[in-house]
Amino acid sequence: MEYPELAARTGSFRFGAPHAVTVSGDGERIAFLRSEGPYDPDAALWVLTVATGDVTKVADGPVASYAGSCDLSVLTWATPGGELRGFGSAEGPVLDPRPDPTGQHVGFTRPDGSLWVDDQVLAGEPGVTWGMAETAAEQFGRTKGWWWSPDGSTVLAVRKATSISLHLLDLYGGWVDVHWDRETYPYLADVRWTAGNPLITVLRRSQQHGLVLSIDPRTGETQVHAELADARWVEPVAGTPLLLPDGRVLVGGELAHDGFDARCLFADGSLLTPPGLYVRRVAGVLPDTRELIIEGTEGEPAEQHVYAIRTTIGGGGAKSRRLTSTPGWHHAVVGGDVLVIDDEVRRGEAVLRLPSERAVWPYHPNPVFERVTDRRLPAAVLHPSGHVHGSRLPVLLDLGAGPGHQHVTNDPAAWQERQWWADAGFVVVSADSRGTPGVAPSFEKVVHRRLADVALTDQIEALHTLTGKHPDLDLSRVAVRGTGLGGWLAALAVQRRPDVFRCGIARDPVLRWSELPPAFAERYLGPIADNPEIYEHHNAAPTGPALLVLPAASSSPVDLSEELQFVIRECA
Repeated sequence: MEYPELAARTGSFRFGAPHAVTVSGDGERIAFLRSEGPYDPDAALWVLTVATGDVTKVADGPVASYAGSCDLSVLTWATPGGELRGFGSAEGPVLDPRPDPTGQHVGFTRPDGSLWVDDQVLAGEPGVTWGMAETAAEQFGRTKGWWWSPDGSTVLAVRKATSISLHLLDLYGGWVDVHWDRETYPYLADVRWTAGNPLITVLRRSQQHGLVLSIDPRTGETQVHAELADARWVEPVAGTPLLLPDGRVLVGGELAHDGFDARCLFADGSLLTPPGLYVRRVAGVLPDTRELIIEGTEGEPAEQHVYAIRTTIGGGGAKSRRLTSTPGWHHAVVGGDVLVIDDEVRRGEAVLRLPSERAVWPYHPNPVFERVTDRRLPAAVLHPSGHVHGSRLPVLLDLGAGPGHQHVTNDPAAWQERQWWADAGFVVVSADSRGTPGVAPSFEKVVHRRLADVALTDQIEALHTLTGKHPDLDLSRVAVRGTGLGGWLAALAVQRRPDVFRCGIARDPVLRWSELPPAFAERYLGPIADNPEIYEHHNAAPTGPALLVLPAASSSPVDLSEELQFVIRECA
């Protein structure tokens, strides 16, 4: 396999690109990871000084992750073997090392579940884990289990025994328990402590109701700032809750009345975002204009843009202004008065770029984006390079990671591997069925307790609708392919609709929903004790005619060749 094909499979064309970008609180420094060449997989740690544009390499690779003080003058990271590097020192392996915001101390966890600051154990008990994200947290996007106070004097930490609890630990042995109704709200979905009092989001087991709470660090008592409710499940917006400069608390929510169907932001109950803007993530606040910087979608789900939202509501109601103009999938990072969009650094009128050594894209895919069926499903069709219309080709329906994951995106990186498949002789089709974010809350949540039927119906209807504009699709030869939840749907497609799908490839598929973490499974299907028949209906068989089940995705060209040969054989 030549390099372009292997790069499409492994993503190695990203190696030289800056990523994991952090901007200091004063906007003076920007830290990021980037390898020293396009084919070097080991990312080094770099710092750019905004005032001069100078770039300094802080550490050779491999650095998988890092953390810094508020001004990024102090940085720390761990080697793949767990050795602490940069600021601080420790004997033995460490996990998740982070300096405090003032740069005076470094905290970390140990593999035995203990939590440390410098050379002292802050908390540790046999059979109990401190400061680590539990399995349920990962389903809500929370990857951390402990947080520094803004002044570096206190740590807020999760304790996981038979259930989870939250505690404030000072550096001198003080201990304050955080109080909320943990029996009613067992899920700790998010924690944020950037200024003032810490903010947390807690959810019921059903995930249909939640609370945004502020914590009094002196007593551990909590105060309700907002309630979150949905008849299906609550979906908090990434980057919230957030304490705004004027003291209001920003939360994400949904607007579902007066004809609106929107994913929005509210500050103490006041709507800040226009209903036509689907908010995906809050990146931060620019102090000079007090504008929120968010990532979102407005009308075209395949594109993600960066917007500035004013936090004061004047005449005319909520307003936004788009900061990105080119079609694509854009990202933002904020620190002080500096805004980084993709690899462009903006400070007032000055513009810099983060240095990149990324390779040229192996392929130059040109997918055709469309909205199909009466439900306006986002879809895309990708032909082989240089394809001459008029000859019918077999179809590969690429499900990616499946429902709940958007993969019809205007991002060249997302289409590299799919172009490899297209050039092997297929028309590659992707469709975001209902249950996928990016369109509207109702579109995303209509799959509640009927994910299998809705998702499979949408994929089949999308295929048939696309043939009207793309007669080159030979629907008598359709293969389906996916990973994880996409692998589960691929298996169901072959097993339940062999009249449509000749064969399927399921990588690391979900087969029995009862074996998934309850926080994930119950979001879609409800509690298994109440709905055993729904779980049984959603299970897939591990084998079947014309179904190739494989382990998790590998970068091995041999694995990709096995998939290709299987599909060619079955769809010939």
